[in-house]
Amino acid sequence: MHVPDGFINAPVSVAAGVAAAAAVAVSLRGARRELDERTAPLAGLVAAFIFAVQMLNFPVAAGTSGHLLGGALAAILVGPYTGVLCVSVVLLMQGILFADGGLTALGVNITVMGVVTVVTAHLVFRGLLRVLPPTRRSVTVAGFVAALLSVPAAAAAFTAVYAVGGTTDVPLGKVLAAMVGVHVLIGIGEALITAATVGAVIAVRPDLVHGARRLTTPLKLRVDGALVDAPAAATTPAAGAAAGSTKKVWVTGLVTALVLAGFVSFYASASPDGLEKVAADKGIDEKVEEHAAAGSPLADYGVEDVDDARLSGGLAGVIGVGVTVVAGTGVFWAVRRRRTDDMTATATTTSTPVA
Repeated sequence: MHVPDGFINAPVSVAAGVAAAAAVAVSLRGARRELDERTAPLAGLVAAFIFAVQMLNFPVAAGTSGHLLGGALAAILVGPYTGVLCVSVVLLMQGILFADGGLTALGVNITVMGVVTVVTAHLVFRGLLRVLPPTRRSVTVAGFVAALLSVPAAAAAFTAVYAVGGTTDVPLGKVLAAMVGVHVLIGIGEALITAATVGAVIAVRPDLVHGARRLTTPLKLRVDGALVDAPAAATTPAAGAAAGSTKKVWVTGLVTALVLAGFVSFYASASPDGLEKVAADKGIDEKVEEHAAAGSPLADYGVEDVDDARLSGGLAGVIGVGVTVVAGTGVFWAVRRRRTDDMTATATTTSTPVA
């Protein structure tokens, strides 16, 4: 689904860039409400995990492969605003370091792969949870359906962008049918990966899953006849121990991402992904341009001057995970710190001095 340079003309690419920048700005503000000192580093881990799993192309049809987009997974694990930021960080790292997804098309890719997938998945997920019983199984099932629908939604969104700014003259109906058709199949893989990951995390730490918040009832205290949420210090020892084990979750997730990107990625399908296949079959790629970062030492997910393909790809994957987790964690810590500063400023402003 990574749109390269040359598929979409300059005016529409610029417009998509403006839309993507606006979405990221809104998400930066919204993420302040979703992130705290525990979830900020985990959001960076989610970005790194998405990067790693996107290297694992899986076959979906003859000569076609697919990979995780990650919007639904991010929205469920860390929230929709933070989810948009997670996918945006991944796309930025891929475009700059690995020449994957055009730089002039970065706005298109963030809009299609980030905003559309996250918004679609979030709306479907929340809608299903309103009618399903409040259980862990319901969260997993809702995640499966949300992820499944988010991928063809992104394919339809690309088709809409192509309809306005495509650089080739290909009948729109053929593009839409081909894109949605193959991405429904890819969506099944997306749904399986998303459900498995959400199910694994929710089995051990449901308190860290944004989409499972309604499964845990906060401790209440009666103060002057009214029930109020208990402060963090009043939680049970078991809850405190669980909160303290966030580091274990982070380390486990990071090791998993490194193994996937550094080792398992070697066995990924070499077939073109859904967009590449449709573009080649329908002629959308007639005016594709060479990537501006084609000379990067990590271009095409390999390390320059390392001749062994397994070692080259593995090193590139490990470097990508490392850079993404550092960049993502830095962004999310900054957002969390801004939230803390805002809360402190608000408390200072509204406090009444004692005479």
